[in-house]
Amino acid sequence: MKFKPLILGNIKASIPIIQGGMGIGVSLSGLASAVASCGGIGIISAAQPGYNEPDFEKNSLAANIRALKSHIVKALKKASDGIIGVNIMCAMRNYELLVKASIEAGAQLIISGAGLPTNLPELCKDSDIKIAPIVSSKKAASLILRLWERNYGVTADAVVVEGPEAGGHLGFKEADLPEASRDYFETELVEIINTVKTYEEKFNKSIPVIAAGGIYTGQDIAKLLKLGASGVQMATRFVATHECDAHINYKNAYIHSTEEDIVIVKSPVGMPGRAIKNAFVERTFLGNIKVDKCYGCIHKCNPVTTPYCISRALINAVQGDVDNGLIFCGSKAYKIDKIVSVKELMAELVDQIKEA
Repeated sequence: MKFKPLILGNIKASIPIIQGGMGIGVSLSGLASAVASCGGIGIISAAQPGYNEPDFEKNSLAANIRALKSHIVKALKKASDGIIGVNIMCAMRNYELLVKASIEAGAQLIISGAGLPTNLPELCKDSDIKIAPIVSSKKAASLILRLWERNYGVTADAVVVEGPEAGGHLGFKEADLPEASRDYFETELVEIINTVKTYEEKFNKSIPVIAAGGIYTGQDIAKLLKLGASGVQMATRFVATHECDAHINYKNAYIHSTEEDIVIVKSPVGMPGRAIKNAFVERTFLGNIKVDKCYGCIHKCNPVTTPYCISRALINAVQGDVDNGLIFCGSKAYKIDKIVSVKELMAELVDQIKEA
């Protein structure tokens, strides 16, 4: 099938693929710039991007702000005319400062989930950065669009609809996941597209709806485009690329995983998450893992009661200590069997879309 570029106001990606933000440190300037250079939209994760900074342990906030700005600037330079965005979780304690830093560094898009980004328009009002909430239901989409219209007189530049097969934190209660099927996602996607049309008419602007979660092939992308999506967000496929910012051990964990290894875990963020079962995950199933240090990353996390420190778990994993780390992934991670370049992956996906 033929496909159209993904247009968000005055920015345009020739290929309608957004590389999903992956923290900690899995999608930084290396991966984001490679995707943007190939015509997609590259996304840097704002979840503890300063984990490698020398002062991270003493002053994680300063390290994170510095590193986030540095990675945005670096990615924009490497990608030339490509589009670079940032994924910022609402659950993060320094959300406002991370939004401000992203704008100051020149990011062109903020995608925000893990909660509803109710005040994002206020934080971005004096900039031309594009804003896109992540939702998992028609109810959530209607709520955030209604709030933005009522409180700020604006609407979204795009809406990301994340289904139950996504990796990392999921916008579903764990008890609802078995019933939240692929058919459910596609039905909900169409309903959200219809909801968004109302706001397109009100604001006389195009609001692309982006489908996300469990998307693996170009055929998957083509099906969602035919349902009315303007593009897709993919993360899992980009982990096993040479340009991905994670350690080779992290990438190999995807390659060596089986379908039975993909499990749902409890996260300190307060949402269920999808990850690869390993020694660390097995320990989380047995009970709490002692937390020796709090990085102050999440609003609702209490070091005394949290099942484990998610920052430390994710940092361990991205640095290669996978037996003591949390490896988030999408439902199709077990299908990956080799590491390729971003250019090869993007070409494969485009060819598959055209052939679908």
